[in-house]
Amino acid sequence: MIVYGRNAVREALRGRRSSTVGEILATDTLAREPWLAATTVRRASAAEIERVGGSAEHQGVCAEFGGFPYVGVEELLRGEDSFVVALDEVQDPQNLGAICRTAECVGVSGMVICERRAAEVTPAVCRASAGAVEHLRIARARNLADFLAAAKDGGCWCYGAAIAEGAVPYDRPDYSGGVVVVLGAEGRGLRPRVMASCDVLVELPLRGRVGSLNVSAAAAALLYAVLQKRASS
Repeated sequence: MIVYGRNAVREALRGRRSSTVGEILATDTLAREPWLAATTVRRASAAEIERVGGSAEHQGVCAEFGGFPYVGVEELLRGEDSFVVALDEVQDPQNLGAICRTAECVGVSGMVICERRAAEVTPAVCRASAGAVEHLRIARARNLADFLAAAKDGGCWCYGAAIAEGAVPYDRPDYSGGVVVVLGAEGRGLRPRVMASCDVLVELPLRGRVGSLNVSAAAAALLYAVLQKRASS
């Protein structure tokens, strides 16, 4: 995988894929930055970096790494206080990257994404996450409803974000113990079976004229609410 963008490459060099690094290309300006001092860098023009990285948003650097190291879903459920984010067919790489960045900053145990009909970790996601994916355990589930069932069997409570009948205000649960926060796809939200697999549906207040939040914005609001509740319990 060719990773591009200043933060994405820097975090990849610090993260789990650091041992898989291949050639690093950087402009003269970027090559002089301290975080690249201990690496072997080939100086290249911006045009060559764009060609190799496949994007004009390279910020002067790209590097070759091994494929993204997904983990098994069972690994995320170990421990009594697991805090997991599950995404139900989120398809926009920018949304996936933004959610990964928030999730890593909040300190979640890991994230579950769907194997099919969903965005996966790509160079664009690496850049959108500002490199957060390099420090975040991410698993791919063949069937998200089955994963939620396994999480509940393991003692987790599953909270689905939805504007739906029976949903409670997002700040009502205490979110203690094992927690899975489930967020739905752009436009459609949670699929019926996934929604039915959640223990509790929670909703964020919408006081304006727009009827919904972008999924990455909703994730940021909800994950920090969960963090605050867990810290005070």
